[in-house]
Amino acid sequence: MNTKNSVLSPPKSVTRTELLEKEMLAVSSISQIICHSDNIEKTFQEVLQVLHEVAGMQHGLISISDPEYSAVQVSAIYSGDGDNVKVGNVKYRSGEGIIGRILSHGNPIVLGRISAEPNFLDRLALYDFELPFIGVPIENNEGLIIGVLAAQPDTPADDLLNERTRFMETVAHLLSQTVRLLINVELGEEIASERDELRREVRGKFGFENMVIGHTSSMRRVFDQARRVAKWDSTVLVLGESGTGKELISSAIHYNSPRAKQPYVRLNCAALPETLLESELFGHEKGAFTGAIKQRKGRFEQAHGGTLFLDEIGEISPMFQAKLLRILQEGEFERVGGTQTIRVDLRIVAATNRNLEAEVEKGKFREDLYYRLNVMTIKIPPLRERRADIPELAEFLLSKLSDKQNRTLTLTNRAIGMLMNYSWPGNVRELENCLERASIMSEDGSVDCDAISMTGLNQEVNPHPSHINIPPTDLTDENLDEREKVIAALEQAGWVQAKAARLLGMTPRQIAYRIQTLNINVRKI
Repeated sequence: MNTKNSVLSPPKSVTRTELLEKEMLAVSSISQIICHSDNIEKTFQEVLQVLHEVAGMQHGLISISDPEYSAVQVSAIYSGDGDNVKVGNVKYRSGEGIIGRILSHGNPIVLGRISAEPNFLDRLALYDFELPFIGVPIENNEGLIIGVLAAQPDTPADDLLNERTRFMETVAHLLSQTVRLLINVELGEEIASERDELRREVRGKFGFENMVIGHTSSMRRVFDQARRVAKWDSTVLVLGESGTGKELISSAIHYNSPRAKQPYVRLNCAALPETLLESELFGHEKGAFTGAIKQRKGRFEQAHGGTLFLDEIGEISPMFQAKLLRILQEGEFERVGGTQTIRVDLRIVAATNRNLEAEVEKGKFREDLYYRLNVMTIKIPPLRERRADIPELAEFLLSKLSDKQNRTLTLTNRAIGMLMNYSWPGNVRELENCLERASIMSEDGSVDCDAISMTGLNQEVNPHPSHINIPPTDLTDENLDEREKVIAALEQAGWVQAKAARLLGMTPRQIAYRIQTLNINVRKI
């Protein structure tokens, strides 16, 4: 039995008037603490200190519900005598001890003397067993018990226990609001922190330098155009064959624009029939058609404030082109089955692998819609037109596969030469698939010509007409930068540096220096 305070002279009893004055002062102080609270643990400690020093309620304890274990976790204690009381992992399960009983039935428990209650556990070894004890529930707005507030009056049981209990219930009510608000604030701060971290990751992932790999002049021109247009709200039309990375460029434009914090919504126009495409883009009202059991927002509304990426825009029908033209011109539309005009503020980035100018001439694509989309055009060259990027691109894709397969993957120079002699009709997407298949075929992680041949690529390289007629890169072409010339010479020389140096009119030392400074990865076969 802990008689820690019983050796001291008992405090003088107080009158009802004196008690009322103390409790009013305590409530005023607690209200000020709550108004300025920004940390839940600190707030609990300060509240318990006021209970001890002003209201005469010592050894205060606040426990907050732990739903995972159907228990209350002791969150704060104030002993008032300078002892370092460690809360640790003290828990009271529902119905266990006095605290657990309050948690289970939600009613206050008042003990005239602790020693008279055999269920009092005193796990914290704080209390004077000859003094009273008051414990009250902390409820939320829905009446659910979220915790317990308990303390021990500093005077023996008297006729003021009821007043002290009502005072404790008042403090518990104030604490319930504090717990709810502070938990929401801290949760909001945690969510905001996670959001900011995700934004940093997204910016890093979708930075231009981390998107489509390429140092050729044609790709540098693409990156420069994307950087410039990202700062503005102009509509962008991205052109290029399938697999060239049109969606990656669109993502980079959005995440490097002032709209980066707003939604980025994507839709493949070729993936849906026209009847569903209208509902998908504009949304629909309840009962607009069979199966429309509730109102639904379309992609335009979902992208409000942000960017809407319309892939394969060249596949939409002439009838739907007219509907799309209106929203591009006016920025407004109606949901399917609705009459209310909805205005949206967003940026459109469209992409297609079709030649829209030729489609306009054939009458298959509206001329006015084409000029609405063609404010800023970015054309991504196919992989066969930037073969100097293949070595670096292959290394990048292989590093991603290394992470995925949790092993080191390497690519031999003969394999790089083999990759560079293929036309890649599927562009970067086909290259990535080829490397993944080849890596699976490689037991030791070294992707060589044999592994690539097992993917079926070798069967297509020789007979493919485009390969027979592909001339070697003109090393005197003024449009080629130095890096492209060095890679082209290495390719023509079978990746033998001495031969490549002779093609460029350099010494072996000079080409070795350029390979190093231009960051060209050349390994011995």
